[in-house]
Amino acid sequence: MNWVNFKANTTEWFPLLMPFGHYIALKTSTKFATKLQTLSKFGNLVRHANFDETLRRQSFVGCGAHAITTTPLAYLVGETGRVVAIDLSRWRFFEEITSSAGLRHRIIPLKVDARELPFPFKTFDLAVLIHGVRSLKNEETMVKVFTEMLRVAERVFIVESLPIAKNPAQKAHLEMYNLREEIFEALFGEKDDLHYLPLERLKGLLEEARGRIIESGVFEPNFPHYLAYLPREYVAQIKNEKKRAELLERWDRAYEKWKRGAEHPPVGWLVARS
Repeated sequence: MNWVNFKANTTEWFPLLMPFGHYIALKTSTKFATKLQTLSKFGNLVRHANFDETLRRQSFVGCGAHAITTTPLAYLVGETGRVVAIDLSRWRFFEEITSSAGLRHRIIPLKVDARELPFPFKTFDLAVLIHGVRSLKNEETMVKVFTEMLRVAERVFIVESLPIAKNPAQKAHLEMYNLREEIFEALFGEKDDLHYLPLERLKGLLEEARGRIIESGVFEPNFPHYLAYLPREYVAQIKNEKKRAELLERWDRAYEKWKRGAEHPPVGWLVARS
């Protein structure tokens, strides 16, 4: 497949995605509409996967249940295609978003561990992991998940935020977001929402999983600032008094910068195959 010429094809269908979140929002509450408009911005990421008419008729595996990419992918595959959505726990809003979009019938939800995918070799055209690397606990798990993705799909598409701040607003996002890993570890005894990895490290982990990188890049997503936010009430629940006091103080400092205006940092993307 010619990945360079492939990009030109996206201009034919991708504009159709732009009002998609807003159409769904008309049928929902104001608060939920705001979430959906954010999801539609996440949908912008899929243009880098370089779809064409052939892929639009075939199946995909999308790692993640939030409909962040699942709904746009379900739209793109058409009536003859299917998207398999995989996640262990985060299924909130899945039914509401996909049903409101009229695309629920194109999506097969599975609650399974992405480290052990229940599919034969090369079942899918494309395996997708968008804004999900941060939830994989550690680098060992990342390599296992990447290996499974490469096993079951012809191509792998990975997108993740980068630890880059090009202006004070992006720095405010990172300062607030970087508290999440410590907060979750203090609350639950294990890490989650890991610090963003540099693009070169993501490439290295994919190569450890025996992936061959076809293309990569960086773009500015213009995501809303609240994606970094975690309510102060979470920090207040930490039982360790010393750790609670430390994180509350750091949260307060970060929040003062965040509330003045924050912006999501640049996002890196990779396309690879085994």
